[in-house]
Amino acid sequence: MFSDIINIKAVAKRLIMGFLATAFCLILSSTIKAQELNCTVILNYDQLFAQQTTDANSLNQLKSVIGDFMNTRKWTGDNFSTEERINCKLSINLLRSVSQGSYEANAQIVVTRPVFGSTYETVVFSYVDRFFNFSYLPNNPMYYNENNYTDELTQLLAFYAYIVLSVDYDSFSKQGGNPYIQKAFTLSNIAINASGGSGWGQSDLRSRFWLIENLMSQQLIAYRESQYTYHRLGLDTFTENSVMARRQILDVLNTIKQANALRTSSILINSFFDAKSDELIKILMPATKEERQRAYGILSQLDPSKTEGYRKLLK
Repeated sequence: MFSDIINIKAVAKRLIMGFLATAFCLILSSTIKAQELNCTVILNYDQLFAQQTTDANSLNQLKSVIGDFMNTRKWTGDNFSTEERINCKLSINLLRSVSQGSYEANAQIVVTRPVFGSTYETVVFSYVDRFFNFSYLPNNPMYYNENNYTDELTQLLAFYAYIVLSVDYDSFSKQGGNPYIQKAFTLSNIAINASGGSGWGQSDLRSRFWLIENLMSQQLIAYRESQYTYHRLGLDTFTENSVMARRQILDVLNTIKQANALRTSSILINSFFDAKSDELIKILMPATKEERQRAYGILSQLDPSKTEGYRKLLK
């Protein structure tokens, strides 16, 4: 009987511990599945400091506020564990302050993604925003409503949060980023009507207007679907069959060539080569001579500014 009591106690203890462990996991998952982005914020204010006296503490607060806005907000209805969060980097260069709390700046957004079966992280998207202008005063809370314009900074950050989601989802499934492209498009329209800032306008062919227009364009659907081919059927299978993966990537270059014939000077296609030029050279160097020559012909045509780099493929 004594041994029976011991066994009953042991079973009860295991049940209690199991319950506590389950409860802990549920609590933990509810906290780590609330956010999708792992955004590193870099705020460069050297040029601003060189021109005028500036409060470094307020700028450090601004950096923290931006990071919190991107990383602690739930942007989708999907659940993400910590290791599934989307890695991105937002680098903001403050150029000048035209009045207290009002900044002229440019920014670069870079989105990366792990490659299956490796420790390699590939750049999915790289884009420079030349008119990242906004206002911010220390200790002011950031209110965001996706249906209304509150201020330029929240509108910019929300817009790029959805851009990050759209390009990441596109890399895992064909047109997987559609819901987030639509949200970014809505935010862009609201901003155009409310602020009229130059970064939202049509005059600059590298503006946010043309970025979202390209993502929405039916002429560039094939380009967007090629991002799934490049990442899931190409890079993610590279460790298993590098020859077949390389052929998939060559097919992507042909698809992009066809898309470029429909939309020359596409900001979306230009951003692809900004992100991928070095990677493409490394991937294609072990290819056959014929494949390398074919790749060089396409790459030098679509991305002429980097022709000298692509010339390595001919050696």
